[in-house]
Amino acid sequence: MRGCLVVAALAVAAPAQAGQGAVDLPAGRLGDAVLALGRQSGTSIVVGDPALWARRVPAVRGRMSAREALDRLATAAHADVVAAGAFGWRLTARTPRVVRVKRPKVVPIAAPPAVQGADIVVTGSKRDVRLRDFAGQVALLDGVDLALGGAGGTEAILARLASVSSTHLGAGRNKLFIRGIADSSFTGPTQTTVGQYFGDLRLSYNAPDPDLRMYDIASVEVLEGPQGTLYGAGSLGGIIRTVPNVPEMGAVSASIAGGLSATWHGDPGADLGATLNVPLGERVALRVVGYGVSEGGYIDNPVLDRRDVNRTRIGGGRAALRLDAGNGWTVDLGGIGQWTKGDDSQYADRDAPPLTRSSAIVQGFSADYTMGQVVVSGAIGGLKVKSSTGIVSQTLTERYDATLPAVDPTLPITNWPAFGSPLTTAAGSPRVFAQRNATDMIANETRVWRPMRNGFGWVVGASYTHNRTRLSRSLGPVDAPAPVTGVTNSIDEATLYGEGSVQLVRGVTATAGARVTRASLAGTGEDIAPARLETVALARARVTADRIETSVLPSASLIAAVLPKVSLYGRYQQGFRPGGLAIESDFVRRFENDRVRTLETGMRFGLAGVDRAYLTASVSHTIWQDIQADFIDATGLPSTANIGDGRIWTFSAAGGWKPVAGLTLDAGFTYNDSRVTEPSAALFVALARMSQVPNIARYAGRLGADYRRDIRRDLELRVYGWARYVGRSRLGVGPVLGEEQGDYLDTALTARIGRPSLGVTLGVTNLTDSVGNRFALGTPFQVGSGQITPQRPRTIRIGLDAAF
Repeated sequence: MRGCLVVAALAVAAPAQAGQGAVDLPAGRLGDAVLALGRQSGTSIVVGDPALWARRVPAVRGRMSAREALDRLATAAHADVVAAGAFGWRLTARTPRVVRVKRPKVVPIAAPPAVQGADIVVTGSKRDVRLRDFAGQVALLDGVDLALGGAGGTEAILARLASVSSTHLGAGRNKLFIRGIADSSFTGPTQTTVGQYFGDLRLSYNAPDPDLRMYDIASVEVLEGPQGTLYGAGSLGGIIRTVPNVPEMGAVSASIAGGLSATWHGDPGADLGATLNVPLGERVALRVVGYGVSEGGYIDNPVLDRRDVNRTRIGGGRAALRLDAGNGWTVDLGGIGQWTKGDDSQYADRDAPPLTRSSAIVQGFSADYTMGQVVVSGAIGGLKVKSSTGIVSQTLTERYDATLPAVDPTLPITNWPAFGSPLTTAAGSPRVFAQRNATDMIANETRVWRPMRNGFGWVVGASYTHNRTRLSRSLGPVDAPAPVTGVTNSIDEATLYGEGSVQLVRGVTATAGARVTRASLAGTGEDIAPARLETVALARARVTADRIETSVLPSASLIAAVLPKVSLYGRYQQGFRPGGLAIESDFVRRFENDRVRTLETGMRFGLAGVDRAYLTASVSHTIWQDIQADFIDATGLPSTANIGDGRIWTFSAAGGWKPVAGLTLDAGFTYNDSRVTEPSAALFVALARMSQVPNIARYAGRLGADYRRDIRRDLELRVYGWARYVGRSRLGVGPVLGEEQGDYLDTALTARIGRPSLGVTLGVTNLTDSVGNRFALGTPFQVGSGQITPQRPRTIRIGLDAAF
């Protein structure tokens, strides 16, 4: 449920206008129409009655003021419009004994002041906490903004936030990081450091980011810092929660968006997506989304005489069925499917001509993702209830060039490369390393909460997760690779958690909570070399590990409104990841769980989308024990181990300003100082040369500008541009993975002209046609030879979007 108190202006980029503008509001629930009106006009509208929120209203379309549109909605819903501040309104249910409040005269102005009392709700808090009362850094991204100029994937989130970063192996292969919490470059047995959620369900456990396309998305919430109390394992750096648009009752609607793109030095591309909403009776509605994307390649491989080898194709869709069960209860059934295929890897050789590499084999990959879910939500008295159950299957298949470099045969064997034996494979003969990571997960979470009322609110919940991952590998000649050691990890995780807030005095709120998790872990080695079986029999603990771990994650925070628009907060949180089994050489070895403890203090001035200016800033200190990270083992293959203890200092800030009507400027900055302070004894020599936590730039920042203007009648011009700088970082730990990466500038500019129901866009990415180096890994068998992952060259896209 959306809650008892909801405001329409969730992430509005333009200031509220009292003049006429294009209005396109869907038929269905009053609350959904009010949310749409808030996004389109920048108006703050409060609905204080959940029964009123659910009343049916017809579609409202045309050129009119926000107040005129609101009057039409109020008339249809039998509601009254009451002034809330100077330029906001509240809708109240009309009764025969209520005298209608006289409408205030609305005077057009260029930039209205903020509406006092307007609320932005952080649904990722799991108990509908107002943003002004949330002790922590949170970014709320509007789905319409994310889809501007073509619905991208996770890259669209990275472009708008300085604090989120990623590896860049390719769509469906990447790992995400928030702040300075990063572990490794490879996809292996470790759990992710960022929890990704679609609605209330976890997208994955220890699998890469599925990189779902942002079609028909309502919003994305990013909560920075550990979120262990509410989200459990795998949220060391924070969470990213994607909220889809839900089916609308009583309204048939459709939309379509597509575009064609041309890439400098590469092949053209295309994208197409469509959404259909259909009511199936008075209490049931179906919403279906489908899309296909083809991203043109731009890397040449002269060895194989192939050009633009790295084309990527993505196809997928979603379906959601909503049942209104009455008395405020709903049942949602949904499914997601996305299939990604990359013709080849997207890395290049550092010292070769730009955008070229010399590899002996084709290094294609595929990433498949499916999810099924059931969500039941409602209310019992003044309490809200939600139960979410999901089944996930995710498979990533990768090929790497493992060809041995040419070596002087007169050299002694000890000088041959570590990642292959010259006695079994001739140097220069094409060789492939293939890896398949198959993950299956079942998860349920049920929670009950009381939204903050009369100075008190709380949430309690329970969850269960079963996850099983099988990592199988092979290595050898291209036509006949032989199986090499693999591993299967499984975990059953049962959890109880709770959190409560109390207003100590007016403007001061304290929050405390705890999570207790009992995890049962099991692991088994696969395809162990026959020569090792006797050793394995003597030390079976290296091959099979069964153990139970119990973790307690406490949290506490305090936030104080020291001025009408200024809040100060302090926060303590923990996070952890369970251990598992990893492969090292021909053996399977156990690694332990790791844990972070973060103390954070910050301030918030104003609210994005509500106030003319806003600013948030925080400083955090994190202690990281038994860091799980990747390194290269003696055979040249990636492995995972606990590399020691570390600490991270992070400063981050984000702000925005509306200097004139229609123009919004925003900026973000993050600084990370990370160190492995006490390296593991087993890896001390490797870590002595590089103690920085991998994959996190010391500096990152961005600037953005969003301009909107009515150009004639119902036509609007919108221009949005941004620039994002990512500083230097290291690929991994130790001398082999100590390659530098980063230090590049990414840019984009998009313009749209049209009305809400029809528009044309023109977008350009990488305006400077920079090459850069986003990620210093293409294949682990040639680390140290100068690999870079360049930015996509300058690309122009022309698009068309329509709504019916």
